[in-house]
Amino acid sequence: MPGVVIDSGAIALQVNGATKQNSDVDKLIWNNREIIVDLSLFYRLQPGDLVYAGTPEGVGSVVSGDTITGRVEGAAEVALNVGSVE
Repeated sequence: MPGVVIDSGAIALQVNGATKQNSDVDKLIWNNREIIVDLSLFYRLQPGDLVYAGTPEGVGSVVSGDTITGRVEGAAEVALNVGSVE
């Protein structure tokens, strides 16, 4: 969503179809605006950049072959497969 900062909305992460994390953006320690301002001091942020800013409860390890999907309400979803170590 160009030009929009999401201040609240569901965030979720699944590993191999099992929900591992389910929370809301408004529960982050620093809100999205604060994170963007701080990062902009050091990096040139571009549309489509992903910013990883911590995690709600449910964090855990992943292994080769796992499929991870994540979403933020009001934004696009992301999906990836964990590859083997080269």
